[in-house]
Amino acid sequence: MKITKNATILLPVTLAFLLAGCGSTGNEASNEAASAQEKAGDEGAHADEGKITLSEDQIISAGIQLGRPMTGGSGTLELPATIEGDPEGTQVVSAAIGGRIVALTRNLGQSVGRGQTLAVIESREAAQLKGEVEASRARLALANSNLAREQRLFSQRVSPEQDLIAARTAAIEASIAYHQAQSQVSAAGGGGGGLNRLGITAPVSGQIISRSVVLGQTVAADAELYRVANLSSVSLSLNLQPADAGRVKPGNGVLVKAAGRQATARVSFVSPALDTQTRLVPVIAMLENGSGQW
Repeated sequence: MKITKNATILLPVTLAFLLAGCGSTGNEASNEAASAQEKAGDEGAHADEGKITLSEDQIISAGIQLGRPMTGGSGTLELPATIEGDPEGTQVVSAAIGGRIVALTRNLGQSVGRGQTLAVIESREAAQLKGEVEASRARLALANSNLAREQRLFSQRVSPEQDLIAARTAAIEASIAYHQAQSQVSAAGGGGGGLNRLGITAPVSGQIISRSVVLGQTVAADAELYRVANLSSVSLSLNLQPADAGRVKPGNGVLVKAAGRQATARVSFVSPALDTQTRLVPVIAMLENGSGQW
């Protein structure tokens, strides 16, 4: 989801700086002062003489300052921008297993919390994963029961220590297998309601900016279902003319205006190279969006 707004880049070239652009420091004046034009009344009388030479003391006494001309221009650039979710805060929600979509809980633009179910997939693989969890749970319960019995028999000196060690080893292995089975279900999604269903949850809190599936659709493993963006910070994409790019630096302010709203962003990236298609310089600025107005 992309929203086009107007943005004004606030350059570090202020009005005061531009007015002082024709001046220089005292050192530059003393080093570079070699000649100066006389007043307008004297120029006609001395037109043939061309120029006069002033000493350093005369220059200082007259308050004359000389310097190199500086590039002028407006202190702002106004241009359109595209606002979109921060790439670092955007995550793809995909199907860990293949199957049929039997439930979708969110649509475009809706909010979701981390861990909330976005979709439910029905498949044989889900049944196998959940079945393995149940089987490993039963094996763990049996192994723990055998361990308790061997501990009791060993304490009564009825069973040898090696039987106790074997029972303890079996219980540990059963516990590992059970947790591995649980991890596989969690990685695939978990929940879902039925033995053959898995729920796909949101990895981050945010807003749905893309939905790629419909109810009843069959999807393959790793197929994209949603995209969730944390919009507490958004990204502005700008394109500058090469002549303007040198005036924009990371940290410059960007005044964003749209529909009676405005906020200040900061330039975070200025591309060192032109875009090969547009021949413009891509620029990215970051805008805080904690209130969600953008």
